[in-house]
Amino acid sequence: MDIAGSTALVTGASSGIGRAVAIALAGSGAQIVGLGRDVPALRSLAAATGATVLKVDLESADELERFVEHSLPDLPPVDILVNCAGSGRYGPLAEHGAEDIDRLLDVNVRAPIALTKAVLPGLVQRGHGRVVNVASIAGRLGVPNETVYSASKGALAVFSRALDAELGNTGVGVTVVLPGAVQTSFFERRGAPYDRRWPRPLPPERVARTIVRAITRDKSEVVVPGWLRIPIWLQATLPGLYGRLERWFG
Repeated sequence: MDIAGSTALVTGASSGIGRAVAIALAGSGAQIVGLGRDVPALRSLAAATGATVLKVDLESADELERFVEHSLPDLPPVDILVNCAGSGRYGPLAEHGAEDIDRLLDVNVRAPIALTKAVLPGLVQRGHGRVVNVASIAGRLGVPNETVYSASKGALAVFSRALDAELGNTGVGVTVVLPGAVQTSFFERRGAPYDRRWPRPLPPERVARTIVRAITRDKSEVVVPGWLRIPIWLQATLPGLYGRLERWFG
């Protein structure tokens, strides 16, 4: 897909991966529509890229519905949708409150599906475009103390694969992105810092470059960094060994 001249709708554009993706796509010639919650950060993005920015809290079903029904029809037709917004929660499942679980599922699953459903008819009608869903390696492997987060990102990954198959030869593709740890404020917001010495978190700009390549090369799945395909393969092929290694190394 040729990014130049397209319109890209990016969620989570206030910071982290979403902001880096918006900047990278703008650098490739796309007109950006950025959604986020941090108004000063959105204004900074608009100043840097010429993006159209809108404050939308995807945790709120009402705000999401208002955006879909009232704002989206007034925007240029969306060619690329990048669902970057995400929410995390660290701790044993027993310590997750009902509101915590609802927030994770609303932001990580419901909102991407709702936005995809909203833009999909136009993409199919025009016969081109791409939906990019940023999941997580946690959604493929499952991470202790991040059970609901892992489940939500796993749901997003399966949704992406199923939708990509459903769209068939429409000209519209779906990409799921499975990043490892990334240098963002995600860990602060989830309630626990990233305390591993290895692997070191990636800069969000690296993930953004991977997403741009995935769009231009019509890739259905990307793992970043690429070596994370090893534990994915190991878990699928030798689950017993993988389980022992997980208990030893965490």
